[in-house]
Amino acid sequence: MLLEVRDLHVEFHTRDGVVKAVNGVSYGVEAGETLAVLGESGSGKSVTAQAVMGILDMPPGRITRGKVVFRGRDLLGLREDERRRVRGAEMAMIFQDALSSLNPVLTVGDQLGEMFTVHRGMSRRDARAKAVELMDRVRIPAAWERVRQYPHQFSGGMRQRIMIAMALALEPALIIADEPTTALDVTVQAQVMELLAELRREYRMGLVLITHDLGVVADVADRIAVMYAGRIVESAPVHDIYKAPAHPYTRGLLDSIPRLDHKGRELYAIKGLPPHLTHVPPGCAFHPRCPLARDVCRTQEPPLYEVSPTRGSACHFWTECLDG
Repeated sequence: MLLEVRDLHVEFHTRDGVVKAVNGVSYGVEAGETLAVLGESGSGKSVTAQAVMGILDMPPGRITRGKVVFRGRDLLGLREDERRRVRGAEMAMIFQDALSSLNPVLTVGDQLGEMFTVHRGMSRRDARAKAVELMDRVRIPAAWERVRQYPHQFSGGMRQRIMIAMALALEPALIIADEPTTALDVTVQAQVMELLAELRREYRMGLVLITHDLGVVADVADRIAVMYAGRIVESAPVHDIYKAPAHPYTRGLLDSIPRLDHKGRELYAIKGLPPHLTHVPPGCAFHPRCPLARDVCRTQEPPLYEVSPTRGSACHFWTECLDG
């Protein structure tokens, strides 16, 4: 296993109380595999990724329990200087807002080249040549000219390609992509996802793809982990999820995707709102919004039941959901 997250708990101490942002998350990623982590905003997807990468602000954040095992080492037990050597060289992250993630006063060539001058000790000239090579690799036209341009001179899709190039610079074994297609139009979204899938195959790297959109991951993910209120509520191979979801929340997300064969119908939306993480309801956190909820759901938190050897569902009535 390339990456294994085990029983991870992350909380934030705020004036409103303790926010349990991540509550017992476990998942694994093999080399060459894509895991899509899905859920609404506030479900804990990005906080989990930040804890894995070691970029969580502490305080106010605090990892209270769990392990993050990468290539056999528990990253949570490493010193900060050791974590820095892992970041970039062995694992990298693509952030959702490329414009705010790139330095506006440095050319993209300088920002790409810095990876090689700092981590590989290259000269500025050699680093610039590597920057051009990377920009070519992510299909930025006329890279030898555009390497001297600044982030604001690129479109949103091109800036995201630069972020992908930065993540790939040192050929890491794992990339975490946090909402990489946010604010891009549908055509550019497809291009970016196709590029990520191609690079994953070429470099045989593990990819954790964080998104709220099931439609984005259908063709690129191998497995899906669905998060709600800080927990994974369903985990399964991608085809099983789309064929027959085993959790009412997953079914609600699927039903919310616009479909051509539903032309003229009102678009489905999951009723209600996700819970505030300082006041998560007892029992199953999804029960106030769930059409299958019964008394047991309001009092007993469901474990992640084993639906099959490769699939789990945190629903007391997962069999009814499958049949539905």
